[in-house]
Order: sequence, then C-alpha cells, then structure tokens
Amino acid sequence: MEIFLTLLSGISWTIVYIELIRNGLKYKTYLMPLFALSLNISWELLYSINDLIIVPSTNNIQAIVNLVWACLDLIIVYTYFKYGRKYFTEESEKYFLPFSILIFITGLALQLAFYYSFTPLAAAQYSAFMQNVAMSILFLIMLFNRRDTTGQTILMGVAKWIGTLAPALLMGLIQSFNPYIIICGVICSIFDLLYIYFLNKKSIKRR
Repeated sequence: MEIFLTLLSGISWTIVYIELIRNGLKYKTYLMPLFALSLNISWELLYSINDLIIVPSTNNIQAIVNLVWACLDLIIVYTYFKYGRKYFTEESEKYFLPFSILIFITGLALQLAFYYSFTPLAAAQYSAFMQNVAMSILFLIMLFNRRDTTGQTILMGVAKWIGTLAPALLMGLIQSFNPYIIICGVICSIFDLLYIYFLNKKSIKRR
C-alpha cells in the first residue's frame, strides 16, 4: 500500500505539472497561483539539494523526482514571468517584477524557516502540507478571480486532489497517526473538490 500511494502521488503530481506547462504555453497564460508557485519551487529545490548533496538520502529516487519536479516548476515560473504581467492592472503593472521577486523570496524564506526549525524529514512533511493547503485555496481563488477558465482542466484538478490525498493518507494514517497531516489533508480535499466542482460548472456554462 505504501508503494502504491507513493507512486500514485508521484504520477498525479507529474500530470499536474505537465498540464500546467502544456496549457500555460498553449494559451499564453500561467496556471499556478504565484504564492503557491514560490512555495512549491522553493520546497523542491531545497529538499533536492538536501537529499542529494547536504545529507545524501538512502531514498535517492524521491530526491531525483523532487529535482525533476523542480525543473518542471522552472518552466511554470517561465510562464508566469512571460504571461503574468497582463493580469496586473494598468496602475500596478510597473510593480509586476519587484512584487513577483518579493513573493519568490518570501516563499524561500518560509521554507527555510521550516528547514531550520525542524529535522529535515519533519520540515519537508510539515512545509509540504502547509503549502498544499495554500495551493488548494489559491487555485480556487484564481478560478473565481479570472474571467474565464482558459487552460484550467478537470484532469489537472483531479490529479492535484489525488496527488495530495495519497500522501496525506500515507503519512497521516498508515505510517503513523499524525493529526497535523490529517487536518491539512482534509482541508486540501475540501478546497480541491470545490475547485473541481466550480471549474466543471464554469466550463459547462462556456459550452
């Protein structure tokens, strides 16, 4: 079961990244909310470096997967800087670059705060579920704020839900009982399912 849930999560998140990149480039937009993106890429780079260089992990496969995800996230970062400016108002457009850089620095600072406050394993788990909660909420906000659903797909929404649910079950119930992970997993599922519901509803209206 542990291997199954690990693979399920890995495959699901890979589908999410591919969908975000494919549709971002196709429709000339960015599809991961900025703050979620800053947390995500900071986490992947930090724990790739930790597990491959600082404290070489016995589980090199996961470390390599994290590095691959970081590379995919860099492409999503590219779509943000390439197409994100148009989502700023005319008055705030001049602040696009400094504001964006500040958000990426903030994401890295928060990840480092977890890293230096806990053991690497606990930091990786706790910060990952914290950012997943933020991501689930921010995706729903993005759906409500944008005028259309361009680039956002049910496949991506379902994959994101499963990709977070699988490790929540694994680390929160199967490996050990962890109330923090369970609570975060429940919150993520609520907002992910709401995202899927409202995305489907808005998509039907467009037809």
